[in-house]
Amino acid sequence: MAEVVEFRVPAGSAQTLLVWGLEPEPGLEHSLFSAFSKFGLLYSVRAHRNAAVAGPGYYAIIKFYSAGDASRAQRTCNGQRLFQKSPLKVCVCTKQKGFQQQVLALNSSKCQELANHYLGFNGWSSRIITLQNLSGFDGENEELGKTLQKRSVKYLCAVEVTLPNHGVRTRGVALGEADVENGEDPLEFVTATRRVQKLAVGKALSGAFQKILLVVLENGKVAVEYNSSQEEPTDFLTEEELKGLVQVNELSLEQLDLEEEEVLSDLSFDDELPSWEMPSD
Repeated sequence: MAEVVEFRVPAGSAQTLLVWGLEPEPGLEHSLFSAFSKFGLLYSVRAHRNAAVAGPGYYAIIKFYSAGDASRAQRTCNGQRLFQKSPLKVCVCTKQKGFQQQVLALNSSKCQELANHYLGFNGWSSRIITLQNLSGFDGENEELGKTLQKRSVKYLCAVEVTLPNHGVRTRGVALGEADVENGEDPLEFVTATRRVQKLAVGKALSGAFQKILLVVLENGKVAVEYNSSQEEPTDFLTEEELKGLVQVNELSLEQLDLEEEEVLSDLSFDDELPSWEMPSD
């Protein structure tokens, strides 16, 4: 039976395993990752100390992207010792009735990891169509007789993802924004600019991947479908029209804004922009 894998944070109970009976040991999450990643790509491994009423020891929550991988891991690992002296108990999490979990888009690094796993490193490519500076001064405030300028840094980015072996091409458009408290400090402004550029590029890349559905077949082969439900008005613009798109108020900022819980994990002040193909002037 085929399974559809999306570029979203796994939220289904069938993709989540509960592991208990864990003995305390250094690097417990690393040991769990090594044991369970043999069955498929993992989104996360989280180990927690048992509640006091449950006695000593730990339990873990392991999330797979694929429900099929999670099922195989459960059947194989339940009752096995794996990396400790006593056997583990592993079960697929049951769905809580009346509980609706929010489905979040994967951040750009997780999207690339998922694409590399199912499509191969050479099975996809990305390029920046445009990265536009929309920064400006928000206004001036007077405080203690001094005029302070608070500068807002904004960048609009459009990214294209291509899957040559499947004839699929998608786009993502996103806005990155941050305030610079001291707009007269060159270092602070440059640091904020690089951060906002990276944020805009990462969100746009994630947005492009949201329009791709991976169909994993029983024989392990992967087909790709275009997810038309995620289409945006900007998908129908030409590249020249995208490059000239500077009126942000014409776009839906809700569509351009992905959930920050995921995208912010991409960021660090020391990181450079990804070495993708930049648009020519």
